[in-house]
Amino acid sequence: MTHDPRPFGRLLTAMVTPFAPDGSLDVEGAAKLASYLVDEQRNDALVISGTTGESPTTTDAEKDRLLRAVVEAVGDRAKVVAGVGTNNTAHTIELAHAAEKAGAHGLLVVTPYYNKPPQAGVERHFRAVADVVGLPIMVYDIPHRAGVAIATETMCRLAEHERIVGVKDAKGDLTASSWVLTRTDLAYYSGDDAATLPLLSIGGTGLVGTSTHFTGPIAKEMIEAYERGDTAAALASHRRAMPLFTGIFRVPGTMLVKAGLRARGLPAGPVRSPLVDASEQELGQLRRDASAAGLTL
Repeated sequence: MTHDPRPFGRLLTAMVTPFAPDGSLDVEGAAKLASYLVDEQRNDALVISGTTGESPTTTDAEKDRLLRAVVEAVGDRAKVVAGVGTNNTAHTIELAHAAEKAGAHGLLVVTPYYNKPPQAGVERHFRAVADVVGLPIMVYDIPHRAGVAIATETMCRLAEHERIVGVKDAKGDLTASSWVLTRTDLAYYSGDDAATLPLLSIGGTGLVGTSTHFTGPIAKEMIEAYERGDTAAALASHRRAMPLFTGIFRVPGTMLVKAGLRARGLPAGPVRSPLVDASEQELGQLRRDASAAGLTL
């Protein structure tokens, strides 16, 4: 099976979900934020309702409204990937069908979390979703959150499915990723901003970022420089962005992204419990991290 080497472009941001001051979904704010990420932060695609988008605390109806708003706002000039993964295969399939009807261009499906299925269960989960939708799927391998990693052999078998085309790789194991890249044509996107350049060096495609709410142009320049063979320029961009590539995760990334967006006067609003809004001290450190990267918040 031969897949598109860049099924979702090179640079994606896992977009936060803007809320109104009362905690309700801010649909207009979501459309505005999506436009900012595509037009100013140079994203080729956006991931909606990922963990950064607080998907554990949004309802299925809110996910649908959010997705439709973003597709309407930017779907003509960027791909919109819907996060539909849960630890319940039947519920994941329901969300996948809803996302397809709402106009998503692709799906992000995370490894089932907390219940820690064996590899046979992991494989069956992803295949069950891929079998019933017509959209390309990005598998999200993030064992430190899910509690279970996708084994190399499992990933290679999943690559045989025509609709499983990519991986958001947050495993932190470049050797395992390299083996999959050697044996398949899956498009590998870094799920860790700071690991993007190392992943590119073993055949990775790009980044699904969090700091890219602010570092998008730098990350895009890094990826494009590496692609054209200018590794020195790619390394310079990587080093410039490192304070934010890493600093955005001093606390859960959603908290700091929303604080930074509020500081820039962009739609964000509060986070939902059990997260808490970033403190003034945490925002101050984020501003220092941004300054070290040559940016202002």
